Amino acid sequence: MRYLHTMVRVKDLDASLHFWVKLFGLVEIRRYENEKGRFTLIFLAAPGDLDHAKAELSPCLELTYNWDTEDYTGGRNFGHLAYEVDDIYATCQHLMDSGVIINRPPRDGHMAFVRSPDGISIEILQKGESLASQEPWASMGNTGAW
Repeated sequence: MRYLHTMVRVKDLDASLHFWVKLFGLVEIRRYENEKGRFTLIFLAAPGDLDHAKAELSPCLELTYNWDTEDYTGGRNFGHLAYEVDDIYATCQHLMDSGVIINRPPRDGHMAFVRSPDGISIEILQKGESLASQEPWASMGNTGAW
């Protein structure tokens, strides 16, 4: 397992980039804009992590800017922690067998979400290419909100 990033939602992208890049000193290493989903993802890295972050895409801070902004209250601006695993199905099976609810099952062989006992959202991503869809995951619906 490998730590990837922490995601936070931002309301004002320019103000956030000014803070995180200009004032705090992080460096933008990747940007993804999705017109259909109406969001922008910006991945930032600390200068001491820059070479590793560029090569491995971790460790990063992911700023998520939803084009149709809203006020994020009650901690909604914190999104999730993300970890990459060698086998998403085995990881999710182990967690489920241990009593953890899989909030978003890995139906696509690529991504799943669980929550810690304290309610922290954790994104689990398959290392490399997505695994082929397999049961019982392929037919599972969401078991909770993520």
